[in-house]
Amino acid sequence: MSMDIIPDTNGAVIDWVRKGLGYDDDWPEEKHLTFGFYYNKKLVGALVFHTVRRRTEVWWTMYSTDKHWCSRKVLRLMFTIAFGRMDCRRIGILVSKSNVRCLDMVRRLGFKDEGILRQSRDDGEDCYILGMLRSECPWINFNGERK
Repeated sequence: MSMDIIPDTNGAVIDWVRKGLGYDDDWPEEKHLTFGFYYNKKLVGALVFHTVRRRTEVWWTMYSTDKHWCSRKVLRLMFTIAFGRMDCRRIGILVSKSNVRCLDMVRRLGFKDEGILRQSRDDGEDCYILGMLRSECPWINFNGERK
């Protein structure tokens, strides 16, 4: 059983994320970097880096259909890209209030609650704003190396 991490070069992964999350074809509006996580050659997860402000912050959108995507190898690489290669100080993520499993997972990854966006989803649902500073990241050292 192997996990392959593959950059989305043809748009197939971002299309899979859009469909899974029910987003329009114009999401994300800005330039983005997307990785697909393939478990036994099947796409089971994705991470979209968007709203990137190099050396400042990046926002993540995660989507998965199988818990196997979330391995230490994947996490170290994704945090290294954000905090190392992009040299960002923080990563932000929005989680719908009803998505208790995702909220629990991102908190276990080390993200901290920063606030609530009231009625921010298309259906009026509230979202939690969570963030992680480079200095708080438990997956890599401050200088971008593995822990």
